[in-house]
Amino acid sequence: MTTRILYVDDEADIRDVAAMSLELDPDFEVRTASSGVEALPAAAEWKPHLILLDVMMPVMDGPTTFGHLREQPETANIPVVFITARTQAQEVEGFKALGAMGVIAKPFDPMSLASTVRGYLGGAAA
Repeated sequence: MTTRILYVDDEADIRDVAAMSLELDPDFEVRTASSGVEALPAAAEWKPHLILLDVMMPVMDGPTTFGHLREQPETANIPVVFITARTQAQEVEGFKALGAMGVIAKPFDPMSLASTVRGYLGGAAA
């Protein structure tokens, strides 16, 4: 079964590296979005199994995007993992308190990103 992953980040080079890293797993189908504004309709239409969401983005940041995803019936139950350089314990706990499944630290290791994501899909929270 193919697992759909939506990666949302305003930095094109990071999006490209993440997509290539995730596609190393033959079971992953990856789409990307360059902003929260772009991610909302993409998630509602494509219904990914997991959304990887950058925290720091212009216009609509990750937490705001996450709030909007939770408000739409089509996307309310899609698990979200934040991707951020802000990984101090209280920040991570704050993201989890919002309802995020977890947090992946930036910069992430491209060689292990797919296995980290697979861990989240298996229900393991880090």
